[in-house]
Amino acid sequence: MKATLLLVLLPMLALAQKPMQINGKDIGMVSFTYRNSLSKDMAKTLDTLKNQGITDMEFSSLFGKTAQEVRSLLDERGMKCSSFGVGMADALNKTDQVGENAKILGASFVRVAWIPHTGPFTLELAQKTAQEFNQIGKALKEKYDLTFCYHNHGFEFEPYGEGTLFDYLVQNTDSKFVSYEMDILWTFFPGQNPATLLEKYGNRFKLMHLKDLKKGVQGNMSGGTSVENDVALGSGQLNIPEIMKAAKKAKIQHYYLEDESSRYPVQTRQSRTYLSNLK
Repeated sequence: MKATLLLVLLPMLALAQKPMQINGKDIGMVSFTYRNSLSKDMAKTLDTLKNQGITDMEFSSLFGKTAQEVRSLLDERGMKCSSFGVGMADALNKTDQVGENAKILGASFVRVAWIPHTGPFTLELAQKTAQEFNQIGKALKEKYDLTFCYHNHGFEFEPYGEGTLFDYLVQNTDSKFVSYEMDILWTFFPGQNPATLLEKYGNRFKLMHLKDLKKGVQGNMSGGTSVENDVALGSGQLNIPEIMKAAKKAKIQHYYLEDESSRYPVQTRQSRTYLSNLK
């Protein structure tokens, strides 16, 4: 009985410790997934992630530490921070501080995931945002050699012309300074097809958040839904194989798992197993 159990567990243990890839890229993790444990004990949490084969991180908070302290913890474990997420206000008004922290962390990308707004996203706000994105991206690229990315959150897909206001943002930002991070759930939620959008804009998308939406949940333009609607990849509504095929063609540079639900320890492992078996 014990021998049989060991035979079952050994492949699982090996899976947990071996770094996994999708489309030739390491599967990373968004720090927000482990936000509670990172706040309490970052060292122990990073050990847990490393033991799961996660070595690439996107930090969207420093969790009360300095950038150098976080970098030291990562270096000690042979891990890296490839993307640093900040709020729009800091990206716009504290660009130098953001750039300096990102460089200390070793990141190549700076990411913003929300445009402050009240009510529906409007053309006027999209116009203002495009100008601000160009300003932020130009400063980060020219002074710090960092690539600025905007992470879509669903509300940007309000209809505009023959497309959406997200189309407006992409088409009115300078590709030399502004790129995008696709969150596949927040692309699907407002009624868009992530694969189609990847095919449309190609390598304007540099980064990707991997997450799936619970079956039966109806989307909208709010940019919000219960965190408990996050489910393991392949068990929800999104066509993951189709998206991954389009992502490979678009040459996405970093893939990050994100699961905001209370089930994240189990579901992120399930997601990694699903991706490892994806053909």
